[in-house]
Amino acid sequence: MSRPGGGSRTSKTAPRPFGRSSRVPWLYLAPALVVLGGLLVYPVYQLGLISFLEYTQAQVSGGEPTTFKGFGNYAELFGDGEFWRVLLATVVFAAACVVSTLAVGCALAVLLTRVRAVPRLALMLAALGAWATPAVTGSTVWLLLFDPDFGPVNRMLGLGDHSWTYGRYSAFALVLLEVVWCSFPFVMVTVYAGIRAVPAEVLEAAALDGASQWRIWRSVLAPMLRPILVVVTIQSVIWDFKVFTQIYVMTNGGGIAGQNLVLNVYAYQKAFASSQYSLGSAIGVVMLLILLAVTLVYLRLLRRQGEEL
Repeated sequence: MSRPGGGSRTSKTAPRPFGRSSRVPWLYLAPALVVLGGLLVYPVYQLGLISFLEYTQAQVSGGEPTTFKGFGNYAELFGDGEFWRVLLATVVFAAACVVSTLAVGCALAVLLTRVRAVPRLALMLAALGAWATPAVTGSTVWLLLFDPDFGPVNRMLGLGDHSWTYGRYSAFALVLLEVVWCSFPFVMVTVYAGIRAVPAEVLEAAALDGASQWRIWRSVLAPMLRPILVVVTIQSVIWDFKVFTQIYVMTNGGGIAGQNLVLNVYAYQKAFASSQYSLGSAIGVVMLLILLAVTLVYLRLLRRQGEEL
């Protein structure tokens, strides 16, 4: 902009100082942060505190004083071979559930883009019905379907009175099916919304170049949907790693001799069945740290690849 004296003036936008305007968003968030602090931070604090104490039924009833045990509960836990067996089973089971849920959800999301309005609506309603079904109800229904005496599945397959919950792997497989059934709608709806946001010209160009449906998904859709896939993957890892209801209901508390135990059920048994509340809390802290580490490592890897989340 010219001035009478012949010089020029360059306008620069000065950075805003940290003041009242920058604090306004935090004032709006304050009520939610207070609620989250009460519902999340305090319970986690109590969980960690109890894990460092000698806290059994004797301390709960007041018969003995509560004493500080330090890392003794963790030493006892890590020295127990059953804990490592349950941890391995939990990791393998959760990984299988996550992979299966993502595969089914993504496949059905692509299918929704290929069918007409009426079949699409029917599939969406059926999926949302599975999503809205309580875990206890869904687990009970699946038990009835695979019941060795009255279940229709054994009759259709000609398996007679075969018990799906008697064997360790068949029981885990049955629970996996139920977990995938009640979890895939979240993945399906989220990925479907992401696909609909992809410009149609991009998909048409890939099809004109002769790309197959699998190649379009792998080379076009998956990279563009990576932020969405990150969200659904992390959510699935968290949900499936801490599965409790399905295992507890469908295997009657962890299966024969604890063969179908996962960490959440194992913690429940330690805390409430054995009244070892400090050990149960220690297992809960270990689960929290594992999930936090998995999430942070996954996000860090994506950051290194230049992904914006």
